Amino acid sequence: MNKDQKIGQAVGKLRNFIIEPFVPHKQNEEAYVCIYSHRHADTILFYHEGGVDIGDVDSKAVKLDIPVGESTDAATIEKALLGQVAPKKRATIAKFINALYKLYVDLYFTYLEINPLVVTDSEIYVLDLAAKLDSTADFLCKPLWGEIDYPPPFGRDAYPEEAYISDLDSKSGASLKLTILNKKGRIWTMVAGGGASVIYSDTICDYGGASELANYGEYSGAPSEQQTYEYAKTILSLMTQEKHPEGKVLIIGGGIANFTNVASTFRGIITALQEFQQRLIDHKISIFVRRAGPNYQEGLRRMREVGQSLGIPLYVFGPETHMTTIVGMALGKKPISQESHTTEFATANFLLPGGQTDESKSPFSSVTENHHVAPRRAAVRNTYLFLILFFSSK
Repeated sequence: MNKDQKIGQAVGKLRNFIIEPFVPHKQNEEAYVCIYSHRHADTILFYHEGGVDIGDVDSKAVKLDIPVGESTDAATIEKALLGQVAPKKRATIAKFINALYKLYVDLYFTYLEINPLVVTDSEIYVLDLAAKLDSTADFLCKPLWGEIDYPPPFGRDAYPEEAYISDLDSKSGASLKLTILNKKGRIWTMVAGGGASVIYSDTICDYGGASELANYGEYSGAPSEQQTYEYAKTILSLMTQEKHPEGKVLIIGGGIANFTNVASTFRGIITALQEFQQRLIDHKISIFVRRAGPNYQEGLRRMREVGQSLGIPLYVFGPETHMTTIVGMALGKKPISQESHTTEFATANFLLPGGQTDESKSPFSSVTENHHVAPRRAAVRNTYLFLILFFSSK
């Protein structure tokens, strides 16, 4: 109790134990049943033996698939799954599994496993059960579930910072998520958008940074400046609690926002950066920024300006730089593009990745000039003219 234990590759403390009455039974009275969900169906697995020595149930068990939107009944279950069960027990077990499946569906389980399921001549006992709920069904099932506490996985403690962000999320129409993976890690992310958060995390792992990835999370859904400030402050507070011999990296990333005001959210992040300036210097933190979306030019301009006063390396990129590219630069796997972060090209036009400057030659607005822009501008103009000619000929 409360001592580090190693289970597989995870090390954690065992704090909770379940003590149940002993149920006398015979080995041949044990069985195995499991229900799990996947894209097109729910699958029921059954094996007429159970217990700790059951082995590979995927290869042993009989399966019954129930397509999404359909149901089953005791007769179907008995016919499909209980061929190896003693005839006098089949009806009882079929009735139990059918009721179990209905409960599984009604309460939005995604996984439910009983091993062993003890079936005597007169009773059924559930001796060991593991299950997973679909947390997104909370708004539907809360009256049935009651107060559900979702514990962190074994080997990862719950942090007050996670609870704080979860509380902010519950009070906002925006999405604010934070999971701390490795508090001592050197690679931290502050990513806008759920899809972008997956791309950044996957790319970090692809570059070999999985063991140093400190957190996973995202902010999206047009959070306010204050909410973004609170989120950024929480990340920076965690980053600056322990030093890393190589210094740390913060990736402030995102794709192209649909309706999130990039300038507004960046004001919140900038306020937090200024507040933590000295701690950022002390912990040798480098920051890589990549963003696009409504008002992103103003947001990146402000971010670059504050970078000149923070006293730490801060690199700013717009949509002309791929999301995965800044991960490579942040992790030292790619050379840092000095041009993109020292010139106005980083805050180029929102509509076109390369941006353009000559308003008289294009239907699009312009912000900057750069020697990379002209060929792209010409290609876009030619495409635009082609489309006009094509549709005018119809």
